[in-house]
This record gives sequence, structure tokens and C-alpha cells, in this order.
Amino acid sequence: MVDPIGNKAGVVADRRIAPVAAAAPVEAARPVANAAPVESTAVQLSGAMAAKPPVDVERVAKIRKAIEDGKFPIYPTTIADRLLALKLEWSPNDPA
Repeated sequence: MVDPIGNKAGVVADRRIAPVAAAAPVEAARPVANAAPVESTAVQLSGAMAAKPPVDVERVAKIRKAIEDGKFPIYPTTIADRLLALKLEWSPNDPA
């Protein structure tokens, strides 16, 4: 049997407000003198990606040649699994 959500029957919840002391003051941050600017990893990665073409032309040519020669392995179960994975990633809350 599954327990219901919320308070259990016969259990009294303690709802008293606990006193909280004031927090200690915090010192403001000071800038570091003569600090070199730090470039984030995302900026470095985006710069590296922008320098390259968006498609690996050599890889596409190899795959195209293998398909033309009939040497490219095609596994229907793998294709179906990957299509389902893509579908689930695109809309994980879709009941279908």
C-alpha cells in the first residue's frame, strides 16, 4: 500500500517558529591588484569551434564512399534505438 502525501493521521506536526539570530556582517570583496584576466572555458571552446568548419568534410566523404560501395554497416535495431533516444530527449514529458 502506498502512503498518502501530506500529514499522516494521528501524527501531530510541530509548527512552532524557531528563533533565529541575526547573521554576522560579511566583509565586501575587494578587487585583486594586477590580476590577469581569466578567460572562461566556454569562451575558449566557442572560439575553437568557430575556427573550424561545422562539418567534417573528410568524414562525410568516407561515409558517402562506404555507402556507395555497400560497405557501410546498417543495423536496423541500432537505428531504431537511436531514433527512440532522440525522441525521448526532445520531449521527455510527452506521454506518447
